Amino acid sequence: MLKTHQKIQVPNKPTVAIVDDDPSVRDTTKDLLDSAGLSSATFDSAESFLQSKGTCAIRCLVADMRMPGMTGLELYSHLASSGTPIPTILITAYSDEQACVRALETGVTCFLTKPFRAEDLLACIETTLRERDPA
Repeated sequence: MLKTHQKIQVPNKPTVAIVDDDPSVRDTTKDLLDSAGLSSATFDSAESFLQSKGTCAIRCLVADMRMPGMTGLELYSHLASSGTPIPTILITAYSDEQACVRALETGVTCFLTKPFRAEDLLACIETTLRERDPA
């Protein structure tokens, strides 16, 4: 059962994209963000995210590290190299310290291992949004 979490205080109710091939992770993460007062959009792959029309409205990206096709880190790198970087939080079920270091060195904001605590994800998102849109 999902606990009610403190509302995140950020300007203009930004949209957070959730990109994960696991529907239960997408749905649970969306429910968490909704309960925190955030707007979210879900995608089942990096490719479906890139094909969507609303990527310019996305203020933060939560992406699975390992997905069929393009990985979360490849998605972040693609966005950065195309001139449309989106602050990114990578999540993974596979604890890999080298992958974490590599991701953080490329500019990923946070790297969380599943199952992660809801509070940790919300703290990463809040930090990311505050850095991107300072008050």
